[in-house]
Amino acid sequence: MRTSNDQERRRRRHRRRIQIVVIYTAIAIGLAWFFESQATTTIIFVRHAEKAGPSASDPGLSDAGRHRAEELTRQLVDADVVAGIDAIYSTPFRRTQETVRLLADQLDLPINSYDPADTEAVLEAILKTHKGEIILVVGHSNTLPELIANLGASKNVPPIAEDEYDNIYIISIPWFGKTKTIRLRFGEPFTGGAEDLAPMT
Repeated sequence: MRTSNDQERRRRRHRRRIQIVVIYTAIAIGLAWFFESQATTTIIFVRHAEKAGPSASDPGLSDAGRHRAEELTRQLVDADVVAGIDAIYSTPFRRTQETVRLLADQLDLPINSYDPADTEAVLEAILKTHKGEIILVVGHSNTLPELIANLGASKNVPPIAEDEYDNIYIISIPWFGKTKTIRLRFGEPFTGGAEDLAPMT
């Protein structure tokens, strides 16, 4: 016959087991949240595609530029086989917006506009808002090297020539360890040499 003391001991053991399960569950959830929040952030930088003639103050894309924008879409629409690109940032100019509009439409993502004169602000916003995600940033020949350098990725990005449009820079920012830079090429290849750059190309 069970005594009241035996029953009380069993109840205490049962409570301890429940407390242990709750504690381990909380630890597991906390660790999962920590590693997820500290995951590698990937930022993809591209220059806008070929622009139309210089007569317009805010030119859109030329036919060659539209073809390159289509190729960029083909390359990046399935950039991550699990989730894909999470956010798109572009300067407010027609040539940058048109470069990513097709991709944004296919991914059903808004195009976030940023000020090309304030590269630190856009990077701060991206790293704060999109930790652990994949972000595409479209810029200009004179802003991409600065953006990449400000991430601590590489201070040796070569100057981008006036008619050079085929670079893709992929920056991996792990929660621990060294930031890494990869440069790839896409679309019609650039065959010329470095040239003097216009103020905003």
